[in-house]
Amino acid sequence: MNAADPERVIAIARSWLGTPYHDQASLCGVGCDCLGLARGVWREVVGPEPFAIPPYSRDWGETGPCEVLAEGARARMIELPITEACPGALVLFRMTPRAIAKHVGILTGPDSFLHSYERLGVIEEPLTPSWRRRIAFAFLFPQR
Repeated sequence: MNAADPERVIAIARSWLGTPYHDQASLCGVGCDCLGLARGVWREVVGPEPFAIPPYSRDWGETGPCEVLAEGARARMIELPITEACPGALVLFRMTPRAIAKHVGILTGPDSFLHSYERLGVIEEPLTPSWRRRIAFAFLFPQR
């Protein structure tokens, strides 16, 4: 499986900047959450979504034996060691220690990423040490 052009992934992701936050939505300019942003980028880069997303909780402290987001991404994307995460990569964040990874962002540079955040919507911001240490998984979008 070959990776999609990272510049194209980033350009598409940036077209979502300013989209308001809306839990479990995925409409550019209308509303999305972090997973909705990734789903929208997927649709433009790869094509139709491969499976329906079941309802999910907003609890970033959720624990459990199953990394649902990572397993879903692993089935359809190209996994990278987090040390090799590069611009254009989808990264999954573990927001609290021992919790499952439940926040999603797209790297736009070596020290920046784009994500949808409650009350702020889709924003691009620095990948600070605080954010960087929360990265639990990294994936590349495949080519169409």
